[in-house]
Amino acid sequence: MEISTSLIWFFVGVIFVVAELMLPGFIVIFFAGGSFVASIFAWLFDISLTGQTLIFLFSSLLLLFTLRKYSLKIFKGKVIDNIDDDYSNSKIGKRAVVTKKITPEIAGEIKFMGSFWRAVSDEIVEEGASVTIENQVSDNGLTFKVKSTLL
Repeated sequence: MEISTSLIWFFVGVIFVVAELMLPGFIVIFFAGGSFVASIFAWLFDISLTGQTLIFLFSSLLLLFTLRKYSLKIFKGKVIDNIDDDYSNSKIGKRAVVTKKITPEIAGEIKFMGSFWRAVSDEIVEEGASVTIENQVSDNGLTFKVKSTLL
């Protein structure tokens, strides 16, 4: 039983599609398209393997250079730059409860909105004390600077 070259090109295209799902960059999908074009040409016409390879390369590059920029606009979506900043700023000025003692030398922990966060302070704050969040410390946004709150 001999497998036709058009079927081989089709399966190569399927492999490229699977690879695109695993790799970032949105490039490999155009080589899948080139494989499918080569598969159709191999199925419809009696073309040598060299001709099929040239059709694959030409169609892949043509698809890549003509459709990638347009396709990225469609599939990438819109980026909102300040959404994380707005969310983190919404915590400033809010109250939290200390769950692990905070000292100026050692970070502690606070409970805020049902989650636990690392916290630092310029003063010693005992466990169970109420604190106010002053700002976000720039280590991936997971640590807050707090100060004691007098009840």
